[in-house]
Amino acid sequence: MKNISLIAFDLDGTILDSRKNISEHTLEVLSRCSQKGIWIVPATGRAVDGIPRKVQEIPGIRYAITTNGGAVVDLDTRKVLKSCVLSNATVLELIGILKKYHAMYDPYINGRGISQPAFIEHMDNYGIEPAIQKMIRETRYIVPDTESYVRETGYDVEKLNVFFLRPEDRELVREELKQVEGLIISSSLNNNLELNAQGATKGEALLWLANHLGIKRTATMAFGDGENDISMLKAAGIGIAMENGQDSAKAAANELTLTNDQDGVAAAIERLILC
Repeated sequence: MKNISLIAFDLDGTILDSRKNISEHTLEVLSRCSQKGIWIVPATGRAVDGIPRKVQEIPGIRYAITTNGGAVVDLDTRKVLKSCVLSNATVLELIGILKKYHAMYDPYINGRGISQPAFIEHMDNYGIEPAIQKMIRETRYIVPDTESYVRETGYDVEKLNVFFLRPEDRELVREELKQVEGLIISSSLNNNLELNAQGATKGEALLWLANHLGIKRTATMAFGDGENDISMLKAAGIGIAMENGQDSAKAAANELTLTNDQDGVAAAIERLILC
């Protein structure tokens, strides 16, 4: 049995199944970990408002890594303990680039995703699956025009999430954005890019939170499935990738577990910690 004091897990494609639900068995396993004094930490590309209520209500859960490490949040107080954000000027520069393509872009500001009707009303065109569409509609703050909102408020941005109408545009944009200084480019889906400030990664946030809680890196475990999970899988004492995950995530992990539709997170925890 591994001596683990903190378990961090991605949401989409990892702890949540294909319908964006968390199983009762997984909830029970995570509750057992919490009862043993193990910190249970969601580590997601979502803003804090996008973390499902069932996950937030797991007994003993306290902290969350959100927007790919753009913020570490105390879920009890909603206080941001650590942030690493894109400057307002950088986001406006990025939007200027994205407007040349058929792209849907949502900035995440102060724990919430921002969008506009022109995007929300045409999500089918961007290949966004129904379960993700439902989450977006439930959690986004809708403004008339996203770019104008960013410019007029002057807010910095935790993450800029981008969906593409045409798959070929994604790689063109990825190449163009490599010229922007201080930018981390990752992806969690086959039709999106996620843009963060340099230093905003799940791995950096995991190490910061472990240190904040007085936990050694070797006593941490992380689960993920996507490109945006790689830093966390490498940073953790034990990194475990999902069988349904991207090849790059699997290559970064120490171990593999079952798919998200087979309670893969629970299976690994039972085998390695609760055995």
